[in-house]
Amino acid sequence: MEKKGLITPKKLQGFWELMPKQQIYFSSLLNKLENVFQQNCFVPLDTPVLEYSETLLAKSGGDTDKEVYRFTKGSTDMCMRYDLTVPLARFVSMHKEELSFPFKRYQIGKVYRGERPQKGRFREFYQCDADIIGNESLSLVADAECVNLLEKCFDALNLEVEIHLSNRKILSGFIAEIKKEDKSNEILIVLDKLAKIPLSQAQAQLSELGLSTSESEKIINLAKTTGNIKEINQKLGNFCLNSLFQEGLSELNEVAKTLNLFNSKTVTFDLSIIRGHNYYTGTVFEAFLKNKQNLGAVGGGGRFENLCNYFSDKAMPGVGMSIGITRLFDLLMEQDYFDLSKTNDIDCAIITFDETFNEGLKLVTSLREKGIKAETFYENKTFKSKMKEANRRQVKYVIIVGEDEIKTEEYTLKNMQTSEQYKLKIEDLIEKIKSDRM
Repeated sequence: MEKKGLITPKKLQGFWELMPKQQIYFSSLLNKLENVFQQNCFVPLDTPVLEYSETLLAKSGGDTDKEVYRFTKGSTDMCMRYDLTVPLARFVSMHKEELSFPFKRYQIGKVYRGERPQKGRFREFYQCDADIIGNESLSLVADAECVNLLEKCFDALNLEVEIHLSNRKILSGFIAEIKKEDKSNEILIVLDKLAKIPLSQAQAQLSELGLSTSESEKIINLAKTTGNIKEINQKLGNFCLNSLFQEGLSELNEVAKTLNLFNSKTVTFDLSIIRGHNYYTGTVFEAFLKNKQNLGAVGGGGRFENLCNYFSDKAMPGVGMSIGITRLFDLLMEQDYFDLSKTNDIDCAIITFDETFNEGLKLVTSLREKGIKAETFYENKTFKSKMKEANRRQVKYVIIVGEDEIKTEEYTLKNMQTSEQYKLKIEDLIEKIKSDRM
């Protein structure tokens, strides 16, 4: 019988997969983040990957529509979720009578965007989101809590970050003061790119939007304002008397006061933070790895007042934070941040002989019941081959189970890194392995 040609295995571009040691590290990061969310009283949520297109595209537009994976099955028009926020808005709107408010939820899941794959950008990636949704109103304490939560997440990952915080109402208020509200989104887009484009290019783009040279200079200087909250107040107190501008400044002060109560240590006030999504209406913030701001933001979030309005007549303001954990992990891998040699799926390997194999399996069972990741090599190989396999898999400890060990109930524990050997009872084995694992 003629054999068909083999299919060359290949992966779709922009879709992510890791080798086992990398996946162990990545999964540990997700577990740490989930612990932070739960410790801060956020509840888990898992929304479907597929949503009706009219739901997912309710508040998108522009480039987002082009990036969405959209298709039909029969007569059903559906999309793969491109973020976790719109599905949250749909969920809250559907279940508002059953939920307790403020509703604090977190979600860790994959999202999909059909953009061109490039460094730091994927078509499939994980987002780690936490949001607080209010019923009719939501205190600014929630804004500070989400900023503080982002800080705690990076603490749990042992990463030093700087969180840059602003309020979009400040820039929007100045835009209203110079009577350019109809160009507000376009102006904010230009200001959002100040760190990426030459100053002359930004000025030219603002000029095309109808701003005078003086107005362009003032709004660029405003967007470049940074410092602690005292310095911000000194610089902006009399900068603009527009009511929206002053409201934004007042909210920034209130969030700063609450962050102080939360003992926040990493926040800088930076009016250049705008965030690209137009559903942000007030507080906005982004996190940067300390001394590595050139790598771009590794997390962020903000306040949204109107997102649920597409699905409900009831006002449900919210604030949230998000970490693009796939991009962050990819950046850290490039920086050789992880020591993969210390990562293993096995605490100890049980090395048996033909006549002691069954006893070795019993020992594996006992160790696993005590929380030890124990493994036995059950292929029909020689003692020497099994030791080589333990070395190849970088197992720190092996437990040798021979006839003498079974008789005395004292097992030979060998440290494969130092070649030290011990004769220990099973209880002492467990204590030794666990203490070295800490």
